[in-house]
Amino acid sequence: MATTLNMAMPVSMWSPTQTKTTKTVAQPHEFQSQKLNILLKAITSSTTLRQLKQVHTQILRSNLERSHSLLIRLLLSSAAFSSEYAVSLFSQIPNPPTHFSNQLLRDFSRGPTPYNALLLYYTLRTCVPLALDNFSFPPLLKAVSRASALNQGLEIHGFASKLGFDADPFIQTGLIGMYAACGRVVDARLLFDKMSHRDVVAWNIMFDGYCQNGCYDCVLELYEVMKSSGVEPDGVIFCTVLSACGHAGNLSYGKAIHELIRKRDMVLDSHLQRALINMYANCGAMDLARKLYDEFSTKHLVVSTAMLSGYAKLGMVKEARMIFDEMIEKDLVCWSAMISGYAESDQPHEALKLFDEMQLRRIVPDQITMLSVISACSHVGVLEKAKWVHAYVDKNGFRRALSVNNALIDMYAKCGSLDRAREVFENMPRKNVISWSSMINAFAMHGDAHSAINLFHRMKEEHVTPNGVTFIGVLYACSHAGLVEEGQNFFSSMIDEHGISPKLEHYGCMIDLYCRANLLRKAIEVIETMPFAPNVIIWGSLMSACQVHGEVELGEFAAKRLLEIEPDHDGALVVLSNIYAKERRWDDVGLIRKLMSHRGISKERACSRIEMNNEVHEFMMADKYHEKSDQIYEKLGEVVSELKLIGYTPSTSGILVDIEEEEKKELVLWHSEKLALCYGLISGRKESSCIRIVKNLRICEDCHTFMKLVSKVYQIEIVVRDRTRFHHCKGGVCSCRDYW
Repeated sequence: MATTLNMAMPVSMWSPTQTKTTKTVAQPHEFQSQKLNILLKAITSSTTLRQLKQVHTQILRSNLERSHSLLIRLLLSSAAFSSEYAVSLFSQIPNPPTHFSNQLLRDFSRGPTPYNALLLYYTLRTCVPLALDNFSFPPLLKAVSRASALNQGLEIHGFASKLGFDADPFIQTGLIGMYAACGRVVDARLLFDKMSHRDVVAWNIMFDGYCQNGCYDCVLELYEVMKSSGVEPDGVIFCTVLSACGHAGNLSYGKAIHELIRKRDMVLDSHLQRALINMYANCGAMDLARKLYDEFSTKHLVVSTAMLSGYAKLGMVKEARMIFDEMIEKDLVCWSAMISGYAESDQPHEALKLFDEMQLRRIVPDQITMLSVISACSHVGVLEKAKWVHAYVDKNGFRRALSVNNALIDMYAKCGSLDRAREVFENMPRKNVISWSSMINAFAMHGDAHSAINLFHRMKEEHVTPNGVTFIGVLYACSHAGLVEEGQNFFSSMIDEHGISPKLEHYGCMIDLYCRANLLRKAIEVIETMPFAPNVIIWGSLMSACQVHGEVELGEFAAKRLLEIEPDHDGALVVLSNIYAKERRWDDVGLIRKLMSHRGISKERACSRIEMNNEVHEFMMADKYHEKSDQIYEKLGEVVSELKLIGYTPSTSGILVDIEEEEKKELVLWHSEKLALCYGLISGRKESSCIRIVKNLRICEDCHTFMKLVSKVYQIEIVVRDRTRFHHCKGGVCSCRDYW
């Protein structure tokens, strides 16, 4: 392709002063047509605004400025680079015919920048008001809907009424869609009810408007009205109503619609098939979804993807993977759905493995895929993988996406690198409340409460309004740092200063704050006075605090309340057993264990992972399966001997089984995080490198002491991520300041 127009199309070719004689002379209209085609090709091949301006110059020299097809192509192409230039081109056209301006309005309203249609509208109103007629308003209203430009929509509505077009059914339908798209669904319904004639398109737009605004019960109410209107619903309306049934969880209504579709003997195209599958899946009826799916002789790609997504959202990833593997054709959507299913079902390794396979097949991910990959990486907690994902994001053009940057903050925080999380945050070209909340929560989970609080104040100074999630992060930070008074002040300011009504999560943070500070009576007061029934998490906080602080009766009470909500909760049964064991009530311990055995309930096994030399190694308690098991236990013995020289004695207070003291000491030394640490010590790491361990349960008191002492004796940094927070051990001190 030529870089300048003159190289591809010499000026002399079009010059009106051309005098060279040829044997075959083209007719004037043929010559004009040739020039027109050449210029159209030049517009299509132009890749910069400068090239388009060169084409414009040639149009003027060739006396083709009255060619509407040429000007429309030039205007649309230039709008991709500069809407102002495109509108200025239009304003230079003397007395543009109405059909010309309407075509431009239609093309702009459908294009990537619908606001261009509004710019053209204001130019027309100012310069050529007669160029607007009743056909001008539907594309204008479509542009307003796509741009969510309510104020401009109100002005256009007023102008249409002034011109007497407000009774036009096409304009009325456009107004309904505009108000619904801008969140004014009540105004949309008022206009809909005033229409003298409502065709199926108008009904469709009103149904869709309710769905867009999450008014799913209103969709079902409107469908009842439609049944007595004499207008027959089409397939699109049935799809919308089924979607509303799924979102509202109204299975009985959805089944009734399905039955009506059967009675009407409607052809189930791929859209209706997908709508039915989604409805059953969103209502949790995967058995009915599967039964229907098996009836389809041809499995369309979008229908199989809907089935896969339904299983994945319910955590049924094995069934989802079966659908995925059976699909002959796979697009990006189904790959993303499967990766998301793994990421959200606590199988992050499978999500990352599938993403690697996707890369081998050269399928280019989109933003949705990357958010699932980042989420999976967050769950794994492997920093090297996190760095790779971040590099991939930058290399493949996702770095400008706000949601991706917000996810990267959370990923780095959960992979133990607070510095990298902060770096992403500070380098973001723009931030929203989620960005600030993510960074505050990052500080909180790493025990840096003061940085979390300082960032909250900086957020307010920059006029970003905190939301409920922001306050959860700040309260969490206060809870894990023992800042009781500060936490109380933040809770009060949330209500009084910011007008945010506390949700169950906020009350949960306050209860946790009091529980950790051994203010158990205050925690009980909050539980008794809050406007919500306490859930498993709240009773669990109180129960665990009672175990730590030796409040046997209250702990037993909390455990029993929790078990009323979730009878098979393994954590509550174990804590209750431990409470009885501390009191040496071995008969009660036996009863709990018999109950667990009878119900097939087992305690969640402790597991620790360590990232070393770009590989992840996993250890269980007393693990002997690792290939370097002998060296690990040898190193463990060596480390224990060295620690004993500076006063370390294994603490057996957490071993609540009726065995000899020496056996308890042996058990506590075989905890999974100690084995992971010793593997890190023998694995030829760099001198300055940090040992990072991820544990699925809360770190015990003895292991916490062990990590601190090893960091001092071996002069290394150890970062442990347990179930609730991070512990950065360095020089014999932990970032939690022994408050966790």
